[in-house]
Amino acid sequence: MHLSNEKKLAARATELGNSASADAFDELVELVHSESPLVRRLAASALGKLAEIVSAGPAVKVLHPLLQDAHPQVRQYSAKALGAFGAAAKDVLPDLRDLYRSPVEKDYVKRSVVAAGKQIRTAVEIAERSVVHCCKRCGVELEHDEYVRSQRAFQRAFCDHCFDEVFMDRRNFETKVELQKKIRTKDGTWVQSKGEQMIAEVLAAESIGYRYDERFRILDGYAIRPDFYLPELDVYIEYWGMDTADYKIGMLKKQKLYQQQGKKLVSLYPDDKSCMRETLLAKLEKLK
Repeated sequence: MHLSNEKKLAARATELGNSASADAFDELVELVHSESPLVRRLAASALGKLAEIVSAGPAVKVLHPLLQDAHPQVRQYSAKALGAFGAAAKDVLPDLRDLYRSPVEKDYVKRSVVAAGKQIRTAVEIAERSVVHCCKRCGVELEHDEYVRSQRAFQRAFCDHCFDEVFMDRRNFETKVELQKKIRTKDGTWVQSKGEQMIAEVLAAESIGYRYDERFRILDGYAIRPDFYLPELDVYIEYWGMDTADYKIGMLKKQKLYQQQGKKLVSLYPDDKSCMRETLLAKLEKLK
């Protein structure tokens, strides 16, 4: 870019940043994509100055890619600008963290990244504290700390009293499940039924890695325990081994959760035991 043109565009970016006008946004978006690092840096800075004036979502969307810009000062000023947008920029926190951890990043960029991260996290916390949450069991209004605690543990909102009750119920349930695992597979895994034993041994014989009966959160607000998860294939296996009405209701609900989340599910039944290996491998092949 010719030097005189670069100076002209740089001056325009600064002027737009000082304009306090939402109408400056479209022109700044064009300047953000300039071939000149100076112009990109000043355009990013200008967007940050307009944080209380322009729409936050579109502005953050424009600034976010600049964290990967080839020029360090552009990364620095885009981080500063994103910090000015506070909670609206919460999705950029992982990228800010990556910049800070980079062993080749400039120290002055890291300082701006740290400051921006603090601004965004503080704004997010303030926004969260202003939202009223109620306990999913008793309906009482929650303190912020109660909400954070229960979300971390259960992905549900519970008051401290209900949290303790749910915790005890879950612990008792976990103990009951473990006591039901009375069948040992050839690789040493304890399972609950003959059908699950056959599935585990087919997977082991085919050198397909699996996790048995682990808790997976696959949909907001719901945490389920798949019978088997195959991490290398990202496939879930459920052995539907009972025939009661309540069990079938739970089965349909669980299948719906898998479907809603777009998970790959293999369903197996007691009738499959006579040809478990062929059935299981055929169903896995279809999911590849």
